[in-house]
Amino acid sequence: MLCSWCIPDPTIQAVKVSSIKLRTFLVKKIKISNQEVLQLLLQKRVLLNGNPANGSDSVSERDEVSVDGKIAQEKEKYTYIRFYKPRGIESTLNKNIPDNLTTVFKYPKKLFPVGRLDKESEGLMLFTDDGVFYKKVTQSNTKVEKEYLVIVDKMISDEFMESMRMGVTIMGKKTKPAIVEVTSAKNTFNIILTEGMNRQIRRMCYKLGYEVLTLIRVRIGNTNITNLKVREWDEIDLPIV
Repeated sequence: MLCSWCIPDPTIQAVKVSSIKLRTFLVKKIKISNQEVLQLLLQKRVLLNGNPANGSDSVSERDEVSVDGKIAQEKEKYTYIRFYKPRGIESTLNKNIPDNLTTVFKYPKKLFPVGRLDKESEGLMLFTDDGVFYKKVTQSNTKVEKEYLVIVDKMISDEFMESMRMGVTIMGKKTKPAIVEVTSAKNTFNIILTEGMNRQIRRMCYKLGYEVLTLIRVRIGNTNITNLKVREWDEIDLPIV
């Protein structure tokens, strides 16, 4: 049986951000010599995102470059989507895996899911073609908050709450401290994580003698799932994370 963690996911290799030295870019773009480029830079005739550029600057597709008021390169426009992933869908674009994201999310432009949400879980996923944003959310050192609503199979004890807050050892590693609050339903809690170990919440609960019945991701950074129904999506502005 195929699984999302045993087959390379094209998402990881496909989202890249490339940059080159501004001087190299100008030589190739406007067909002038390196010495002429240096003169333009010294005379403050080259603007990078509206500001005078210098010889040490680099440029990527995210940057606007102008020379003597004429646009040499416009900023690339990126797309950001929030999507309510249903339960039973693998968070991968790999079509070799059954029930992959392409079966429920279709968009005319090639986008990539930002991070993962296990098959049995549902809730917020972000899609983008912005490599910088992708890396900012998925790299562990950025500590982007992810909030979940979790329903377990029995009433939550004070000991359970304290352990979830302080960290639980799973897969040989203790999880980072988390913000955990019980809701009005005594078997339901909200948890905010800044890391993303494989099936982390489920493993933490299991280690403490609880089974997760329902797990919904409700927020990533400052983007939440409010007003979205299962399988629905909408375009949003660049999220602040």
